[in-house]
Amino acid sequence: MTTTKAVPAVPATMPTVVLADDPKLDSQVFRDRLAADVSVASLETPEAFRAAVREHRADAVVTNGGFSVTRDLLDGLDTLTVYGQVSIGLDNVDIDAADALGITVTHAPDYCVDEVATHSLALLLACVRDVPAHDRRVREGTWSEWAGPELHRLVGDTVGLVSFGDIARGVADRLEGFGVDVIAYDPYVDAEAMREHGVEKVDVEGLHDAADHLSVHAPLTDATRGLVDATWFDALPERGVVVNTGRGGVVDEAALLEALDAGSVAAAGLDVFETEPPEGSPLIERDDVIATPHMGWYSAEARVEANETVAADVERALAGETPVHAVGSGDR
Repeated sequence: MTTTKAVPAVPATMPTVVLADDPKLDSQVFRDRLAADVSVASLETPEAFRAAVREHRADAVVTNGGFSVTRDLLDGLDTLTVYGQVSIGLDNVDIDAADALGITVTHAPDYCVDEVATHSLALLLACVRDVPAHDRRVREGTWSEWAGPELHRLVGDTVGLVSFGDIARGVADRLEGFGVDVIAYDPYVDAEAMREHGVEKVDVEGLHDAADHLSVHAPLTDATRGLVDATWFDALPERGVVVNTGRGGVVDEAALLEALDAGSVAAAGLDVFETEPPEGSPLIERDDVIATPHMGWYSAEARVEANETVAADVERALAGETPVHAVGSGDR
């Protein structure tokens, strides 16, 4: 009797995933989630990105952004089918080019809504109460409530939100107990959606007429670049505060500096800048500016959620499924 020896199945080629060597990315999350060869590489420049994809024959790459993902960057990387970014914003990614090249783009669109909304409110309150400057004076030996600028009540003021996405809605909800009115400018959100959060919808002129303080949450697009400029600052009262936790390029920093110099804006709380890090920027040398290092997103919980969200979508894409958070040119 002849017996047939079983031939072991040949395993399919394991996909390769390259992660940026960035503290925001947790390689263990991806290794635990993916049936893939996961490598970590320096992807700080476009040249390093292309070299890593080619060296590892990467099917997927995950980064924290930091440079423009353009057609020139992606073109010719024949193995690459998935690009993931552990961020909400994708203003650095040419979605049309990725679509045309058959590369799926995914991200974590809501992982840090709570954190950024809370950080926005923290910056607003710290500016209104001049908290960091008073802290410095106490440490330097000055014990006087009169040493800084004149302070004013927040109660009764109007806070103007620039854009009304999930983070701005979180700010509006947090402001509910502060005795302020909240208005918002966003041409893409209807008045009823704003009313659900106790917010009045206004146009640009209405915001200029009514806002005592500005909290900027707009993404960076061709339409929003430099949107918040001298016209906006001139419309604020002299005690007005400007907060930006959206994107640095939305605020005209030269105009903001002039407004601070002129005293037409009292203070600014900035988590984002036109150039990051803002080395040499005169804004970060001022006592009337509170600067944080684009960390409004950060909490231990948010970091885990961002990694798990993108890892799950990369897993889906590598399995031939549509990722939950895939972004195509038609989604913008």
